[in-house]
Amino acid sequence: MAATQRIVIENCSVATVDADDTEYASGYVVIAGDRIEAVGAGRAPEGLENVVRRIDGTGHLVTPGLVNTHHHFYQWITRGLATDHNLFNWLVALYPVWARIDERMTYAAAQGSLAMMARGGVTTAMDHHYVFPKGSGDLSGSIIRAARETGVRFTLARGSMDRSEKDGGLPPDFAVETLEDALAATEATVDEHHDASFGAMTQVAVAPCSPFSVSTELLREGAELARRKDVRLHTHGSETVEEEKFCHELFGMGPTDYFESTGWLGEDVWMAHCVHMNDSDITAFARTRTGVAHCPSSNARLAAGIARVPDMLAAGVPVGLGVDGTASNESGELHTELRNALLVNRLGPHKEAALNARQALRLGTHGGAQVLGRAAELGSLEPGKLADLVLWRMDTLAHASIADPVTALVFGAAAPVTASFVGGRQIVENGRLLHVDEDAIARSTRAEARRLAEIAGQG
Repeated sequence: MAATQRIVIENCSVATVDADDTEYASGYVVIAGDRIEAVGAGRAPEGLENVVRRIDGTGHLVTPGLVNTHHHFYQWITRGLATDHNLFNWLVALYPVWARIDERMTYAAAQGSLAMMARGGVTTAMDHHYVFPKGSGDLSGSIIRAARETGVRFTLARGSMDRSEKDGGLPPDFAVETLEDALAATEATVDEHHDASFGAMTQVAVAPCSPFSVSTELLREGAELARRKDVRLHTHGSETVEEEKFCHELFGMGPTDYFESTGWLGEDVWMAHCVHMNDSDITAFARTRTGVAHCPSSNARLAAGIARVPDMLAAGVPVGLGVDGTASNESGELHTELRNALLVNRLGPHKEAALNARQALRLGTHGGAQVLGRAAELGSLEPGKLADLVLWRMDTLAHASIADPVTALVFGAAAPVTASFVGGRQIVENGRLLHVDEDAIARSTRAEARRLAEIAGQG
């Protein structure tokens, strides 16, 4: 049996994001195989065997890899459209375009979305994909293939819609599945792709899209399916005032009460946005340990509002960060969301006390791992956890004069990524992806964006 190979990173600042927020001004991390073996202050221990690489981290901060908890990869090829719309009008404008996607487009868009995140420090990504036009090919398989090629850990939230315009929903009639087809296809995706083991690279969640695009039956039966298969549940919730009005008109209650009535609150559930939550909503999420994917840039882009993140955290609600789809967050990056989460929340009632730099970093790492149900594996730098970590360069013009490296990472400009590891395997070096060709991806995404525009009559 081959001896475990080790990588030693030393002479760097380390922010572990463990339960005590342990940090080292000058420390080390030892990677053994796919796990973190040791973290500490000063230089790495002498006498380590089978060290295949030593990395001098002088001028760097090492953190856990970032965890993205909400995204729509396919939107990479519809960026820059409907830029002055609120959510509902934006959806009405774009659903007819999205309903024309096919497997080639979805694969290219997933490559673009994943590449942009990975080169910016994301080591665990997710995609909430809910548009499945008839005859469009194996969309789920193409997305998973793109994630595997990029090298990131991945959760596919297999979405669905069955409430179209004829039923009082927003999607056009030709853009939705039947209840039966959606449930069958979701179950087949779980059976084919979900890996429940420690260190899994691919997992699947059950993810009907939203209250205004799915039937009550799809929500209820989707929850039953997820729990029968022992996988997580994901959807959009409480994103806008229009959604709240929609739920009261159709169901006679607000979104949170509606979700609870359909089995959609629980520690195996996380929801995107949760902007318009009252005190009782937050209490319900805390009581049930329902998670939240906070997407500050997208919420600002669509003028949805400011989520009550400080109140959620104080109540004990698990909260992570999300990019959201790149048709409502054109940068497609998660590391910039650390800064945006902090700044946007300080515009709310808690002002300067809303979030600090270390809370923002926790949202993007351990908080995300909690929300995805993987906090025992990822989200902090601790012995035994997976070696998913990032070396951020902090000694260039952009950051060198900021004394505290965590403050520099969160408050400063987007920091360069010198190296990023997933399970001990390096996927980024000096800001460039190691396993896929960024330039080729840029060309293919541009070509597929043009093809979609032509097919949808937008070109």
